[in-house]
Amino acid sequence: MEELLATFVFFFAVLDPFGSVPVFLAATQGFNARQKKATALHAVLFSAGILLFFIVLGEVLLNAIGIPLPAFQIAGGIVLFLFALTMIFGEGKPEAEIKSIINTTETAIFPMAIPSIASPGAMLAVVLLTKNDVYSFKEQLISSLLMLLVLAIVYVLLLAASSIHKLIGNAGASVISRIMGLILTSVAVDNIMEGIKTSFGLG
Repeated sequence: MEELLATFVFFFAVLDPFGSVPVFLAATQGFNARQKKATALHAVLFSAGILLFFIVLGEVLLNAIGIPLPAFQIAGGIVLFLFALTMIFGEGKPEAEIKSIINTTETAIFPMAIPSIASPGAMLAVVLLTKNDVYSFKEQLISSLLMLLVLAIVYVLLLAASSIHKLIGNAGASVISRIMGLILTSVAVDNIMEGIKTSFGLG
């Protein structure tokens, strides 16, 4: 149960549902209720497809180009650590991604699916959390289901975006995003240490 909770919290941190709320509101300004609902659904479905692709084929692609998983674990941990630092010390996720919004008809893909929900950090994270030599198929399946559960929560929050934004505002979303970033730094450091241990055969 503790492992399930830890995995759920990890996915909640890396996907940062509350941080996507202000981005969604800014990206869907002028949309009617039906358009907002469709955009939220498409954004979550696109994100799920992207992340499931990395879960299924991420490690296969690494093996195909000859990159050992421990090396990716170290590199991925470093990138995830830097990504987490931007969440803590940089502009909050909502502010940074709101600035990236342009006039586009593909709002569900950019900026919602990428990079707001399925961020580069999330793509790296799902590969690290479903390593074939560490996790069984059952464990990987459970992790995938927990990821989909968090994405379902993202969808619910996006549908209630207006009410949530009135409650916490951009400032509240930034605070939550920074807390999630702090959790991610711990996960990133752990991955770096595990990668180093595996590479050098340390106990």
